[in-house]
Amino acid sequence: MTHRRPKIPVRLLAVVTLAVAVSGIAVPAATSAAGPEPARAVLSVGAAAGTAVPVPGYLIQSSARVSDDAAVSKPGFPVKGWYPVGARSTVYAGLLANGKYPDPFYSTAMKNVPTADFKVPWWYRTDLTLDDPAQRTYLDFSGVLSKADVWVNGTRVATKEQVNGAYTRHDLDVTALVHGGTNSVAFKVYPNDPDKDLSMGWIDWAQTPPDQNMGIVRDVLVRRGGPVALRGGHVVTKLAVPALDHAGLTVKADVRNDSANAVQAIVSGTVAGRSLSQPVSLAAHEKKTVTFPVVGLDKPDVWWPAGMGGQPLYDLDLTASVDGTASDSAHSRFGVRDVQAPLNSSGGRQYSVNGRPLLIKGGGWSPDLLLRWNPVQVADKLAYVKDLGLNTVRLEGHIEPDEFFDLADAMGILTMPGWECCDKWEGQVNGDEKGEPWTEADYPVASASMTAEAERLRDHPSVLSFHIGSDFTPDARIEKGYLDALAAADWPAPVVSAASAKSSPQLGKSGMKMNGPYEWVPPGYWYDKAHADGGGAWNFNSETSAGPDIPTMDTLRRMMSASELDTLWKNPAAPQYHRSQSETFANLKIFGDALAGRYGKPSGLADFVRKAQLAQYENVRAEFESHSRNYTDASNPSTGLIYWMLNSGWTSLHWQLFDAYLDQNGAYYGAKKANEPLHIQYSYDTKSVVVVNSDHAAAANLTASVQLYNVDGTQKFSQRKTGLSVAGDGAKATALTIGAVSGLSPTYLAKLVLTDAAGKEVSRNVYWLSTKPDTIDWANNDWYYAPTTSYADLSGLNSLPAATVGATANSVPNADGTTTTTVKLTTTSSGKAPAFSVDAHVIGADGAPVLPVRWTDNEVSLWPGESVTLTATYRTADLKGAAPRVRVSGWNTGTQTVG
Repeated sequence: MTHRRPKIPVRLLAVVTLAVAVSGIAVPAATSAAGPEPARAVLSVGAAAGTAVPVPGYLIQSSARVSDDAAVSKPGFPVKGWYPVGARSTVYAGLLANGKYPDPFYSTAMKNVPTADFKVPWWYRTDLTLDDPAQRTYLDFSGVLSKADVWVNGTRVATKEQVNGAYTRHDLDVTALVHGGTNSVAFKVYPNDPDKDLSMGWIDWAQTPPDQNMGIVRDVLVRRGGPVALRGGHVVTKLAVPALDHAGLTVKADVRNDSANAVQAIVSGTVAGRSLSQPVSLAAHEKKTVTFPVVGLDKPDVWWPAGMGGQPLYDLDLTASVDGTASDSAHSRFGVRDVQAPLNSSGGRQYSVNGRPLLIKGGGWSPDLLLRWNPVQVADKLAYVKDLGLNTVRLEGHIEPDEFFDLADAMGILTMPGWECCDKWEGQVNGDEKGEPWTEADYPVASASMTAEAERLRDHPSVLSFHIGSDFTPDARIEKGYLDALAAADWPAPVVSAASAKSSPQLGKSGMKMNGPYEWVPPGYWYDKAHADGGGAWNFNSETSAGPDIPTMDTLRRMMSASELDTLWKNPAAPQYHRSQSETFANLKIFGDALAGRYGKPSGLADFVRKAQLAQYENVRAEFESHSRNYTDASNPSTGLIYWMLNSGWTSLHWQLFDAYLDQNGAYYGAKKANEPLHIQYSYDTKSVVVVNSDHAAAANLTASVQLYNVDGTQKFSQRKTGLSVAGDGAKATALTIGAVSGLSPTYLAKLVLTDAAGKEVSRNVYWLSTKPDTIDWANNDWYYAPTTSYADLSGLNSLPAATVGATANSVPNADGTTTTTVKLTTTSSGKAPAFSVDAHVIGADGAPVLPVRWTDNEVSLWPGESVTLTATYRTADLKGAAPRVRVSGWNTGTQTVG
């Protein structure tokens, strides 16, 4: 991201015995040095060939309290005062789970955690029980942030020079060191520094945790097997495009003889239900790649992104046998699909899946700030992606564990992983930005990282491409290391040189742009195509947004103290801890000035928040609508948009379409509205009314209408177009253009409605506009925003007459553990003014919002006599035993609760 400084699924074939709480289960209270002996983590591993069992948890302690490294990994080592943590845990997250620190998501609690405790290595220790020492035993892992010494039963088996880098994968053969019964494994994890290590950092997304995420954040697998190890089984698919009637499947696997004797092995199994078998001769300690003959698959079940088709997956199962006895086995899943991403005539990267071009609409993914893995919450976030009408998430660094991509595969969500900017990853090529230049030791770590991630992700059909650069492209040597690793791994998807408009020696132009903004700009900004350094709707916009996304009042009260909330609305120019650690994005001054200049100076916190929701709704909606409208332009079209960002891993005031607690604000509903499959929208640049159809099938016999209203409710303009048709796959049709209209108040409303041939409303969109335009100072456009010299006048909304809304709610539990609440809203006012921006929240215990939730629509505006029915679906358990109620509030309606 352009954030410059200011000027296998694993098959569990063994029984796992836990004696310590693990991730997702209640963690014991903290233990101190003087406290009781904590429970030991004991992993019991059976001897079946192909067993791969994740270590369930560890005991951790500072190395400052350990005098003998070798002793830590010996069975029976005293662990009084050590802290139990889960299988994936940073040091700080583990200590937090043990009650050592207060909630880091609230106020400045994290700021007050001393960092000195994390300047030394920390030990991660566990015990494992093996029932057959004759079987070979391996430790298979990645996800150490970012260096570690590894010890087994008192012997160091790998040093921090070998276990180096968050993404490098290690397969340590510890057979000679283990025995039947109890064995001990220990990782001495060294402090993480993203500016010095090829690791993960937080750039300017959020405040950095005090331990800089040092720890183990992916599973450590204990593998058992015979003399021949089977690794890296994968399928190279070749799909016939555009017919999609045949696929060729080439199965490959690495077979390694880890014994001191030559062996004859047979690798056999099935791919997509078809049998495979091939003999292989291996000398002592020899490794070979077995390639099976191509398997033809007629009429394959093709994997599609959500909304374009289904998400079928096939299975690959392999077993390596020696003398008729299984030595090792492997299982994986894959999808059949084809991805292409050539540059178009304007130089923009145009993606297609299975021969069908599509506009990439996505958001930048953020994991939890402490890198805690919560599969339910991740699934909830990805469900929001689909609810928003998006199709892609971009992972700039912070490439998530295997389960993330399993979920993306199953849900049809495309992913764009890649390396991150502004630290060691680009330190060799990024000039004076953060990140130290590379040494000779870094090149093999980078190549090993690329190999590991390529081998891990290559079979996932959801993986759209890989970015080997972000703000900068790699130089020739770095690029060659990446590309050689990708080629060796049979990488099946496009490789992109950078997220910015740069070129690399081999790949050439990126086909993307990173021109900003990252800070507030007016909605009309997004329609600009005249400025080559701007972030308007042309080319592939790899990361951009109007910056601040203020959460709902419910979330703000959970994350900030009363005094901080007071400062939030009274002094936006003051530094905001919950915005960013970057000086550029430290405060909300630009946003605050625009909010006051366009909507009027806030009268209090509630007024600030409600105006912020309107500002976010209109801006995010315009950002997505402009890119959708320009997707099919004949010249310089928009081919992709990644909203920066989809979410925040922390309680944040910026770069999020939904907040850390999964509440939805104006930004969320602006995006959801803009990304309706069949959508009517207003163009800020031409005052045209356009219909965009993202469905595959064409739509015909549509009627588009537009009415303009003064804030007193007086209608000043009305026009409709019948017999409208629009092709599919992102095509557009201009219904009409609004010319000069006399008598409009400085602030006015536009209501757009699209109906089908039967007169049913299929899209409805309400805009608040001004006869006074926002004026952008393009001459002083900067990398993160374009200054606005005069603002549109939306202050007339403050005098919008009061409106009355009747609301009813009915809730029904469903068989799948969810509840559906149906809300009917009717404007019962006798006047002419609409009920404006009416929001519904399902509330449960203690009046708290029930989250996550998916609404059919929200933040709606209704004119007198109009009604709308909204439905919300959520987990019944999230009511926490309370009866569901619905809180209904609007700009000019007051607040009521129904149930």
